[in-house]
Amino acid sequence: MKTTFNVAEKGDGSYRLLAILRWVMVVIFVSFGIQKFTLQSAQSIVQFISNSPFISWLSVFGLRGEAYFLGAAELLIAALLAAGAFSPILSAAGSLMGVVTFAITWSFFFTTPGVVKWSLSADPIAWNLTGEFIFKDIVLLGVCAVLFLASLPRSAIRSRTA
Repeated sequence: MKTTFNVAEKGDGSYRLLAILRWVMVVIFVSFGIQKFTLQSAQSIVQFISNSPFISWLSVFGLRGEAYFLGAAELLIAALLAAGAFSPILSAAGSLMGVVTFAITWSFFFTTPGVVKWSLSADPIAWNLTGEFIFKDIVLLGVCAVLFLASLPRSAIRSRTA
């Protein structure tokens, strides 16, 4: 039995609608990636990078270098997702990289001091505007996860659920 990866644009029925998610994510990653090449963006993400157990090592590149690194990575993900419309393996690679990206950025919610105030009061999780900005990344992580799973061979998905 031949195992092949899948591309939403070549699917049928509701599966084909996942192509919309792909192109939305391409636009988001291009937008995020381009922003990282500005000084304002570099200055605004330093607090997240310096407190992250996952990417604090980027500080070896300096303020602008760490932003450039992340911007280049986001543009690469956008390119892989776009190419994924024609190559299911590139679709899976770009989607998986997106999952990792948003898992790391969502971790900032917990690792950046002052973003969330945890309490046992009537409002157990109170976050500031930065926290609200980061919180949306859970949705983007979910979109990338759906695209990744949709790219996998049907046999791989069936064997995981069986």
